[in-house]
Amino acid sequence: MPPESMPVSVVTGGAGFLGSHLTDRLLAEGHRVIAIDNLITGNPANIGHLAGNENYQFIKHNVSNYIFVPDEVNYVFHFASPASPIDYLELPIPTLKVGALGTHNTLGLAKAKGAKFLLASTSECYGDPLVHPQKEDYWGNVNPIGPRGVYDEAKRFAEAMTMAYHRYHKLDTKIVRIFNTYGPRMRLRDGRVVPAFIGQALSGEPLTIFGDGSQTRSFCYVSDLIDGIFRLAMSDFHEPVNIGNPREMTIRQFADEIIRITGTKSAVEHRPLPVDDPKVRQPDIGRARAVLHWEPKVEFDEGIRRTIDYFSGWLQRTAAQRKAGDGRGE
Repeated sequence: MPPESMPVSVVTGGAGFLGSHLTDRLLAEGHRVIAIDNLITGNPANIGHLAGNENYQFIKHNVSNYIFVPDEVNYVFHFASPASPIDYLELPIPTLKVGALGTHNTLGLAKAKGAKFLLASTSECYGDPLVHPQKEDYWGNVNPIGPRGVYDEAKRFAEAMTMAYHRYHKLDTKIVRIFNTYGPRMRLRDGRVVPAFIGQALSGEPLTIFGDGSQTRSFCYVSDLIDGIFRLAMSDFHEPVNIGNPREMTIRQFADEIIRITGTKSAVEHRPLPVDDPKVRQPDIGRARAVLHWEPKVEFDEGIRRTIDYFSGWLQRTAAQRKAGDGRGE
C-alpha cells in the first residue's frame, strides 16, 4: 500500500493514447496509478515503460462490467472508449456500452470510494456544429441515429450521467470536452487524420482527403491536453470545459503542412465525405483560460515534428521486424 499522503488514481482506458499519457503525468505528480483496460483498442506498448514501477498497477478488465478495486481511491479518470471513427464504426455496441454502463460503473466506484471523478468527453458532443467556434453552452447538432451517433450519443449520455451523480449524490465530478489531439502513441491506422496523413506521407502514398478539404479542424499536442486535464482534475469546477488548441486550419492546409514538413512527394487524392462528418471544429477556450489558467503552449510545427519522428521510428522498427521474419507489427 502507498503512504497515506500518496493519492491513488484509477485510469480507465489506461493503455490507450490519452490514458497512457495521463498515467505518466499522474505518476510524475506523485500519484499511485491503477490502470484498467480491456485492450480492445489500447496497446500494451504504450505502458511497457512502466513495468516494474512500484506505484503502477495494470488490470485487464472491461469497465462495462462491475469494477472491483480493494484499495483506497482518490481520483477516477474515465477514459475508456473507442475514440477513432474506424474503431467506433467497427465496435458500435461496445462504444455505446462503455459510454453508458462503463460511465455508470466508474461513477459508482468513485461514489463508493468518496473519490473525485473526471469524465473524458469530446468535442463530438457538438456534432456538425451550427455555432462557431464551439462554446460549452452550445448544445450541439448531432444525428442520434447516424453511424457516428454511437460515439456522439454515448459521450452525451455519459455527460448527463456524470452531472446527475454530481447533483443527486453530490459527487465531485469534472467533464473535459477533448478536441482533436495528436502526438506519440497514436495508432498509425486508427482512421484519424493526423496519423493517416503522416503514415501516408512517410510511405510515399497519396494523402487521402475526404470531401474537398475545406472542412476545418483544430489540433492540440498531447502534452498540452494532459496539462489541461490535470488542472481540471485538481480544480473545484464542475461544468464541462473545452480543452483544445483554437488554431484552426482546413484539412487541405493540414495536408500541405504534412507534405512540407516530411518533404514527401506524395500527391493528394479526394474521396467522398463520410456521413455526418463535421464541417468545422474549433474550441472556444475562454473557460479554460479563466478557470484553469490554461492555454496550449506547443506550436504546431514542433508538435507535428515530434509526432512524425515517433511514427518514422515506429515504421523503421516494424520494417526491421518484418525483415527479420518474426511477423510482429501493429
